[in-house]
Amino acid sequence: MLKSAKKFLYNFMLCGSVGWCLEILFTALNSLRRREFKLMGVTSLWMFPIYGAASLLTPLFHLMRHRPVWLRGLTYMTLIFSAEYAAGSLLQRCRLCPWDYSRSRCHIKGVIRLDYAPNWFGAGLLFERLLAPRD
Repeated sequence: MLKSAKKFLYNFMLCGSVGWCLEILFTALNSLRRREFKLMGVTSLWMFPIYGAASLLTPLFHLMRHRPVWLRGLTYMTLIFSAEYAAGSLLQRCRLCPWDYSRSRCHIKGVIRLDYAPNWFGAGLLFERLLAPRD
């Protein structure tokens, strides 16, 4: 039991750290669109446990390992959108949500952006690769 708790904690920390790094990279590169060449990437402490929660998908990653990549990616993308919506809605109610997508054309209640679907598709497959590497 202690070994599985350590493994979960390791996976949680790994997902939180990778998520943070990806968000900082994404926001820094996105600043190029605004011609801000300092390339300042940003994130929030709230994002660490949200990204860390990807570790909860480890059993699903193992179950889906032999499914086609498009099905796995769509499944993970849907779950990530669901988690982002739930976390964003909760944080919004507490006035703590670090993101606001309400200016985007493709937003739902300002907490998810449907045009980010390819990002979440890829992120899900990346987390799968980290947590359930193929033999």
